[in-house]
Amino acid sequence: MDIEAIMGQVLSGLSVGMVLFLIASGLSVIFGTLKILNLAHGTIYMIGGFLCYWITSTFAHIPAIFWLALILGPIATALLGGLIEIFLLRRIYAEEMLYQYILTFGLILILGELCKLIWGVGYHTVSVPWPVDGKMSIFGMIYPVYNIFLICCGVAVFIGLMAVMRFTGLGRIIRAVTFNREMANALGINVPMVYTGVFMLGCWLAGLAGTLMPPMSVVALGTDMAVIIDCFIIVVIGGMGSLSGAFIGAIILGLVNAFGISLLPKLTIAFGFLLMIIILIIRHWGLLGKPE
Repeated sequence: MDIEAIMGQVLSGLSVGMVLFLIASGLSVIFGTLKILNLAHGTIYMIGGFLCYWITSTFAHIPAIFWLALILGPIATALLGGLIEIFLLRRIYAEEMLYQYILTFGLILILGELCKLIWGVGYHTVSVPWPVDGKMSIFGMIYPVYNIFLICCGVAVFIGLMAVMRFTGLGRIIRAVTFNREMANALGINVPMVYTGVFMLGCWLAGLAGTLMPPMSVVALGTDMAVIIDCFIIVVIGGMGSLSGAFIGAIILGLVNAFGISLLPKLTIAFGFLLMIIILIIRHWGLLGKPE
């Protein structure tokens, strides 16, 4: 494999890895604060993709409609997440985790059937938008500008999330609730509102990833299950509830999958699980996770 082929796989792995990071970061933020493992998180991502397709196809006559979809899609998934948290999840926080699994798995089925009813079972595509629809030369290799845009989006979101969590009052409130819910409540923090806001943030991130993905892939039923497995692997590799761990885990998994497809395509599906097993054997709480 020459240097051009290696760089091609690296860029491909990073672009896919950054989309996975957007989804996994939402999953990680939700688990870190609410201690909820949202099995329906991938379905929220899929809904973001369907919304992107619907907006861009219905209002195709509007210039730069994709960029409007990039704003509206994540907002819609965040609002959906708020409704789910307020009317469903809030009722089972005190229950065993089994109830969380049953409820969120039920949401997968319900939301999946709604998507099937509205958009059908076919495959849908979205054109790459201007001005990121061209190609550029990197190390002598021609590469899509949109993939570079995805990498930049992932890095920008990571930096933004870390800045909010570490240097703002909102971040301090979220960290206080994460550390000790009872103490935060005693100090006058509106814990239910924080929970709703964090769950909406996680769904916004999933919707953002879902809106960004269609120009380089397809929108279809079943894409939720494909990504949620990778995202669970990323969260476990990086450490449950760790944003930095999710970022590093997404990069590692993206690169492993990219080179795996090129070198051993028949074993690609196994690479993520093998990577997770190896890391958990060495450090069973993940790369940047904390031992309980």
